[in-house]
Parts: sequence; C-alpha cells; structure tokens
Amino acid sequence: MIAEENLNPFVVALAQFDRAAAHLDLDDGLKELLKTPKRQLVVSIPVKMDDGSLRVFEGYRVQHNVARGPGKGGIRYHPDVTLDEVKALAMWMTWKCATVNLPYGGAKGGVRVNPKELSQGELERLTRRYATEIMPLIGPERDIPAPDVYTDAQTMAWIMDTISMFKGYTELGVVTGKPVELGGSYGRQEATARGCQVVIREACRALGLALNGAAVVVQGFGNAGSNIARFLHQDGARIIAVSDSKGGIYSPRGIDPEAALQHKAQTGALHGLPDTETISNEELLELPCDILVPAALENQITRRNADRLRARLIAEVANGPTTPAADDILSDRGVMVIPDVLANAGGVSVSYFEWVQNQYGFFWSEDEVLHHLERIMTNAFHEVRATAKRYGLDLRRGAYILAIRRVAEATRVRGIFP
Repeated sequence: MIAEENLNPFVVALAQFDRAAAHLDLDDGLKELLKTPKRQLVVSIPVKMDDGSLRVFEGYRVQHNVARGPGKGGIRYHPDVTLDEVKALAMWMTWKCATVNLPYGGAKGGVRVNPKELSQGELERLTRRYATEIMPLIGPERDIPAPDVYTDAQTMAWIMDTISMFKGYTELGVVTGKPVELGGSYGRQEATARGCQVVIREACRALGLALNGAAVVVQGFGNAGSNIARFLHQDGARIIAVSDSKGGIYSPRGIDPEAALQHKAQTGALHGLPDTETISNEELLELPCDILVPAALENQITRRNADRLRARLIAEVANGPTTPAADDILSDRGVMVIPDVLANAGGVSVSYFEWVQNQYGFFWSEDEVLHHLERIMTNAFHEVRATAKRYGLDLRRGAYILAIRRVAEATRVRGIFP
C-alpha cells in the first residue's frame, strides 16, 4: 500500500526548501527566517451581484521575502484558493526570482471565487474592491502583482486604474501583465511559454534528445499550456495529447494546437476534436512520450503515479505540480525534471522588463524583449545545471540551492533590523 503524502502546498514548499537548505551552511535562525512569510493579508471582498444580491468573497495577498527587492507575484481567481496555497506560491516566487537573478522578492495573491460563474461586470467589481483592500501592500517599489490562473491583462488594467484613481495620477508600474495600450510589454502574453521553450531546447541538447519529432504531452490548455504546445509544434515536436480542466484528447499521429484552440473556443471543451480520442487528465500524465509539460495546478505528479510516468523530460509550466516524494522517484529513474522555479520563470522575467519600461517610460520592441528573455533563461538553465552537478543532485535542488544562497546572502548583507 502506498503511503499518503501531505499535499498541502505550503508543506510541500517547506519540504522542498529543507531538502535544498540541508546542503548549505546556514544557521537555524536564518533558515527559519527564509521559510517564514514576511506579511500575510486576508481580506473580505463584498460584491454587489447583477441580480442585486450581495456576496462576500475572501481574498489574500502574501509577501514571502523582499530582501532582494519588491515583492513580485500573480493573482489567481479559483474556487479552491487557500491561504496556505498563496503562501506556498509566494515562497516559490522568491526562489523563482532568485533562480533567474531578478531583483525581486516573492509575493502572491488570490481570491476564492469561481470566475466562470460571474459576469464581466461582477468580475470587474470584485477586482476593483480586492485592489482597494490590498492597496496598503502593493506599489511599484513595494509589491507588483501580475496575472495568474483565471486572471489576465484586463484584470490588471482594472487594478491599475483603481490604484490610479486613489493616487490621483496614472500608476502604470503598480502591476505587470497589462494590455500594451496601458503600458504593458510586448511579448508578455506568451512569456511563460517562450521561457519554457528556451529551457526545453537547452535540456534536449543536454539529453541528446531531438526536439524535432519528439512526442509531447501537455496537461493544461490555458494561456501557458496552449502557447507552449504551439511553440513546440513550431519546433517540429509532435503534440500527442493536451488537456484542460474537463479532460484531455489524444492522437498518436499528433494534434494541431491551433485546431485544438479553435475547437475549444467554439465548443467550450477540447473533447470532440476530430481524429482524437478522449482521455482523463490522469491517463494523459502516464502516456508514453519524450516530453511531459504539466501546465495545470499543484500536486499532479505524486508518489502514487510517479513510477508510471513514461516521459524522458518533464518541464513544469505549472507551479508545484510535483511533490518531493515524486521527485525522488523520478530522479532514481533518470527522468530530468526542469523545476517550476526555472521552467516557468519567463513570465516573471518579462514582467520585470515591463516594470523597467514603466519606470523609465521607454518601451522595447518584441524582438528586444525576446532577445533579453532568451539570454536570461539560457543563463539560468546552465547555472542551475552546473549547481546540480556540483552537488550531485537533481535540477530542482540545484535551482533551490542557487536561489536560497542568493536570498540568504542578501539577508546577511542587509542585516536584521533593528
């Protein structure tokens, strides 16, 4: 019988920290400081619904660590959001920013809501009220939100406008992931997938795996998942399966991601695409493939299914899809896992570019954005791989050692106030 794992995201995040920090010479007090969120805000969000009724939602904003710079992290709208999940996501943002060496700390926000059940007007009112409730914590020099699960450029535009109304002037830099018309950066929409494409290419070279013709499975078909499917398809890979929250589709001959996107836009789901068969998300993960891309939610690869996965390379576009126990199983089997703090760092990297452009009032072309993104992601992959090799560990612990060392050094140099 397989022992149960504790799948609380914050417990997983703490375990990942401990497994890497054990290889660093850090005293217990510093370890405790690096594990503990700096600020946690829980807010009530009353919203007048279209039918005249009043509903109250719960929202969160957590700043995990700001030793290296302002907090940075997305805002997600999901019915299962919890404070512990947001704490974990904020901690992962700290390590992610440090892994790719951005001058940011980690933060995250969330609202417990099913956005699919709300009208556009209700979503706008919820967003604007949430923005006013977290306003004491956010700002271009303090904490800069961005889109995440079920939030987008429109959500960020509402937040930017709300904060600007209180300030009395337009505050472009308070969020990133905005529409280009409102100070957003070219390339931001596809940034997470572009960054993942870069590190998958580097990993394939390291493994001697030809990306052209490789069989790819993508779990999750939102912004990041659909775009990485498109980009790998353009690289010549064969996308054999994709899925969304309602289930997946499979075709060993390959799926055209554009056709899948069009079918989903027309029908609301992936299933039913001609020449494909319907499969569950669980079955999708266990398909034989060269590259598996988890791009959904946390805890998809666990002790229960890790030994049945048949991919050579796993690239974590989602945050926290693999548990520590699953990491050990995959490592023992020789499966390379590009951890989330590296694989999906393209989004925060281009968010950083957007923030810089807002601060200077000088904007870059898409070619410039993609050039800088490729440089950052390529350098980060090789730094992480070199660290992992030096310690004889997997890439996740290599990334964490690199990131924790950077944050610990910033903390040491700054000192503890007072």
